[in-house]
Amino acid sequence: MSVPYKMKFGVFMAPFHRVGENPTLALERDLELIQWLDTLGFDEAYIGEHHSAGWETIASPEVFMATAAERTRSIRLGSGVVSLPYHHPYMVANRFVQLDHLTRGRVILGVGPGALASDALMLGIKPENQRAMMDESLGIIMRLMTETDPISYKSDWFELNEAVIQLRPYQYPTVPVAVASVESPAGVTTAGKHGAAVLSLSVPRDTIRRTSLMELWEIAEETAAEHGKEVRREDWGIVMGMHLADSKKQAFEDIREGSARVVTEYFGRTLGNPVPDVPREQIVDFMVDNNQWIVGTPDDAIAGIERLQEISGGFGKFMIRVEDWAPRDKLHRSYELLARYVMPRFQGSLIGIETSNQWAAERIEVLQANRFAGLKAATDTYDAARARN
Repeated sequence: MSVPYKMKFGVFMAPFHRVGENPTLALERDLELIQWLDTLGFDEAYIGEHHSAGWETIASPEVFMATAAERTRSIRLGSGVVSLPYHHPYMVANRFVQLDHLTRGRVILGVGPGALASDALMLGIKPENQRAMMDESLGIIMRLMTETDPISYKSDWFELNEAVIQLRPYQYPTVPVAVASVESPAGVTTAGKHGAAVLSLSVPRDTIRRTSLMELWEIAEETAAEHGKEVRREDWGIVMGMHLADSKKQAFEDIREGSARVVTEYFGRTLGNPVPDVPREQIVDFMVDNNQWIVGTPDDAIAGIERLQEISGGFGKFMIRVEDWAPRDKLHRSYELLARYVMPRFQGSLIGIETSNQWAAERIEVLQANRFAGLKAATDTYDAARARN
């Protein structure tokens, strides 16, 4: 198993907001959360693109990212994801290179084929073509961001005639690229082909062929080797739902109703996906028992991440799938607990502190004797001075 010395932590924000909620306020709360994550020291935040179904309401990741960049200092902002079949690749490359300059290099281009069948239907895109379109588009985008010679290319859905993007990427050698891997090996295959990073759901929901995380990474490595590219485990992000509280019981109760709403009302009733065959109030227990979510205390989070490291063979980024399933204060508290007590365990920041603490504890008798000796010397000096006066 390959585990990085310093794991990165971030979020994957679709976002999910229940129908009936004030959409303007929901967007503001999403931005507020990104600000809080920046304060807590999170490394990355990925923002989704969706156009239908009522729950996932950010249509342009770039617009949201530009706004978030003005309100934050250091957190890197990625698209999670730009659905490439929906856009001309020249425009995607242009927008992200511009955003790369505006943020002084805090941008990541996350791409995918498009997750919602309703989006593809509205745009007249055949689902069976989406993954091939993503691969074709990404190839052109990578060339536009790395090559300076004019590019001419004719596809059955877009065309380039001696195209060059005027601004070159702010980051060297180019804007980092990540490919989403959700329900099939297509994502890791595309990532391997182009030498891009991978963003994977922790437990793939492949309804056609069940593929493990370890198998998916092997596909990425094999494909990269075939195309003379490299994929690195430290750039591999695992996305998973998580909620933490000061006690395990409290964590479960915090999201028991909210998580049931997300699963039954959105993924089930709206999207038509299978839902757990358990009573509504037991959905959170089912998801945790089946390793779909991590819910509990910081110690449960540490154990859960370590378990994911074992079954995947090692990854470099842990990404929380943002859920609007509890009151604001409890959601913010969950991220704070992760930053205070979980992240340090995987980033090496406690090594010196723990070593120093143990060193002092092992020498407690000597140190106490020295302390009393110092106090006695100061007292004796004071008494002698008073006696002379």
